[in-house]
Amino acid sequence: QVWDSSGRSHSVDLTALGKHGEVYTEGPFACLAWSHSETRLLYVAEKSRPKRRPSCPWDVPGAAGPAEEDGDEEVCALCPMKSVLAVPQGEQFRYHEDWGETLSTRSLPVLCVLDLESSSLSVLEGVPEHLSPGQALWSPGDHGVVFVGWWHEPFRLGLSACSNRRSGIFYLDLASGCCELLSAENGAACSPRLSPDSQRLLYLEGAVGGPHRQCLRLRLLTWQTRRTVTVLDVVQEPTEAFAGLYTEALPPRCWAADSRRAVLGTPQRSRTDLLLVDTEAATVTNLTAASPEGCWELLTLQWDLLVATCSAPHHPPSLVVAMLPPAGQELSLCWVPVEDTPTVPGVTWKTLTVRPPCSGQSSAAQDTQDFEALLLSPSHGTAPHPLIVCPHGGPHAVFDARWRPSMAALCQLGFAVLLVNYRGSLGFGQASISSLLSRVGEQDVADTQLAVEQALRSEPLDPHRLALLAGSHGAFIALHLLTREPKRYQACALRSPVSNLPALLGTSDIPDWRYTSLGLPYSFERVPRAEEVATMLLRSPIAQAAQVQTPVLLCVGASDRRVSPTQALELYRVLRARGVPARLLWYPEAGHALAGVETEADVFKNCAHWLLQHL
Repeated sequence: QVWDSSGRSHSVDLTALGKHGEVYTEGPFACLAWSHSETRLLYVAEKSRPKRRPSCPWDVPGAAGPAEEDGDEEVCALCPMKSVLAVPQGEQFRYHEDWGETLSTRSLPVLCVLDLESSSLSVLEGVPEHLSPGQALWSPGDHGVVFVGWWHEPFRLGLSACSNRRSGIFYLDLASGCCELLSAENGAACSPRLSPDSQRLLYLEGAVGGPHRQCLRLRLLTWQTRRTVTVLDVVQEPTEAFAGLYTEALPPRCWAADSRRAVLGTPQRSRTDLLLVDTEAATVTNLTAASPEGCWELLTLQWDLLVATCSAPHHPPSLVVAMLPPAGQELSLCWVPVEDTPTVPGVTWKTLTVRPPCSGQSSAAQDTQDFEALLLSPSHGTAPHPLIVCPHGGPHAVFDARWRPSMAALCQLGFAVLLVNYRGSLGFGQASISSLLSRVGEQDVADTQLAVEQALRSEPLDPHRLALLAGSHGAFIALHLLTREPKRYQACALRSPVSNLPALLGTSDIPDWRYTSLGLPYSFERVPRAEEVATMLLRSPIAQAAQVQTPVLLCVGASDRRVSPTQALELYRVLRARGVPARLLWYPEAGHALAGVETEADVFKNCAHWLLQHL
């Protein structure tokens, strides 16, 4: 539907037009962009595929089959108004690749244009067959479209939460049909944003392969000359002023009206801040570093009006606005609350800085680089408080100081919660991210335990009432802690746990990570060698599962494409066989994140009950 000041002006049933499949409304490919003339809309949808002819209500066994027409179209003899593209014989059960976790219905995206003046819909031609297009926008003058193209040959690897897939920024000229690569040939580029004066294109770029999330470059292309420069480069070691760019995408509207400055949000250590970037001077100004809220998100920037949300572990998101000051005066920016939310009583929080001990075996900076943990504590009740330890998943992710309802709820139940950003987390420099490669199951586990020890020494916490609560790679860390100190933790609740690394080679949508995490090279034709499988197994918690004595709750989604639910099933059977209290919750429709209101509520309720029962 299209609406203007006088009401609804257009309503189009895109599906009924039959030009494409499902419209992409979310995810890495999705977009919805007005042409500069505001007469055409650009979006992404699934390419139409021949479908099996639906049974006709008048079909009679033994009656004549449907008549075949040109173009592989079938027309039912008894329902001539109903026609469908026919699936060629023998092709009905052919396997079609998709883009993995959360993208199981995304296989062959196509660029589509809806012309409101002529009431016509077209699927754009000219996109190379080896590319899957998305994130499209109109070029200057509406002469073509700019889009991100992901290489999908020889096969697709999981794309969700993976900024390391080969991709480029392309320009498709609508008149000639020519497609031009604007970014690096072998990079991972995304998030193109055209300046208000249509002269410059800003985008993110990272390395192909390696960690799934990493520190990115901010690149700027001058449209007329096609000259590209790096505005902000990869940051190896963070400074107090700037720790690097780690965001998955730039805000849809990030340019200031001067077409020189841009605003974006990104993790900076254990915060997510709004940064103002001067693209000509290549400088960064942190607009929110001094604020008590630990997480900021820019919703839009129009005519220099900033609209954002901010939150903290004890403060649900508030909506705020501000006018962007002139260049050089940005720190005078003043936020005005539009919709404020009160802080939640009974919850306090602080950031703990943890420094690994110097081993003496290595002088590398990342071996002694400090990391952080967020400690949420009940402000009521009697200390010392029981402690729930939460290493994050990823592993290249971060616990920023945002509002998390489940963590605040645990505080209100009387628990302190420790959110650990071990080395390898986002927001602490690329060197920290890279330091975890070949050290998974070692460095991350040691860092988590070090954070626990420091918290127990410095805070009013009960060392005899400790529990673990984690998901995915965080659950992998938690299981290692259970095997190394069997009597230390009194309870453990895990979501979508990783327990058997070699078993994920053929079941995960990101098999490359199994090699990369151990410092091994990956290629599409890679087949594991016996010694590599042995190494993976030795790093797997399942190999030491006999040491576990702690009661374990396991929550998994049957539709998880990233970490097969059979990982938890295998562990559950081992624990039950050894007499360890274990419970398995199996959510038939859920994926890796165990998302959805009903699922999330049930997971939280069961985890909270498990922790209360055993602590």
